[in-house]
Amino acid sequence: MKNNVVVDAGQQKDTNMSLDNNSHPSRPGPDELVPSRYALRVGEIDVLVVSDGVLPIPAETIAYNVDATVRTAWLDDMFLAPDMLDWPLNVVVVRSGGRTILIDAGIGADPGLNLPRAGQLTLRLEAAGIDLASVTDVVLTHMHMDHIGGLLVDGVRDRLRPDLRVHLPAAEAKFWESPDFSRVSMPPGYPDALRSVAKRFLNEYNSQLRPFEAEYEVAPGVIVRRTGGHTPGHSVVRLASGRDRLTFAGDLVFAVGFDHPDWHNGFEHDPEEAARVRILLLRELAATREPLVATHLSFPSVCHVAVAGDVFRWVPAVWAY
Repeated sequence: MKNNVVVDAGQQKDTNMSLDNNSHPSRPGPDELVPSRYALRVGEIDVLVVSDGVLPIPAETIAYNVDATVRTAWLDDMFLAPDMLDWPLNVVVVRSGGRTILIDAGIGADPGLNLPRAGQLTLRLEAAGIDLASVTDVVLTHMHMDHIGGLLVDGVRDRLRPDLRVHLPAAEAKFWESPDFSRVSMPPGYPDALRSVAKRFLNEYNSQLRPFEAEYEVAPGVIVRRTGGHTPGHSVVRLASGRDRLTFAGDLVFAVGFDHPDWHNGFEHDPEEAARVRILLLRELAATREPLVATHLSFPSVCHVAVAGDVFRWVPAVWAY
């Protein structure tokens, strides 16, 4: 299984998302000192991973069902701070069958939680030469604010096509009409912000929602499939073209989930079901050896899954320059 990969690390604008096998000598601009987009092909499907920035969260959020000393030991082993973490925010753009599909939309404007390094998606799409008016479809893995907020930034909706289609499971839209936060363990302020952003999103994009039950093919080889767990309608996106495959897992997999897939993340609305679905997905990806991309794995997050006894190993893909 061969996936052609090329990184595009700067301000160079390219309407083809720089999907070729040549490195680009352009220099990053002064506000882009590190790469913010990474391109690859899955057969005939073009894929671009785009960084929306990073989201600071308390370290305890990654595993609130284990003793603090155990969690701290894992963080120390990973050379991570014991108190606060920077969660990467990854978004994916896919082109297949004449359609341009945005998978998740980042966090958008700061909802009053002091997140100055997040909400970069619109600027970084522009830097990649992607016009918002070219987006035909949006797929939402779920409706947490760091996946939908980019569509609520002032002026964004006016730049989107009037016939834009927004795909998500019916169960996800239904859940956010009256969301249940009884089983989460989020930092203060987040539940209220999540409720507010989701309510606004449903109001503003209601006419463009295209809900499905279990699975929907958005474009040739681009299938969104409901998994549940993290939220009732959480979904993954499976790409398939020729012999190539890639899965965008949204929030089913976090960095700690490889070593400890049974640890509960504070943002999971059904933590036991999230762990069950996570383990099933990781087992499948280890067996098929197909690449994985996820929202909160270190950018660009393209990796493989290996089995390590009763748990898993995260194997980052080698960057192709």
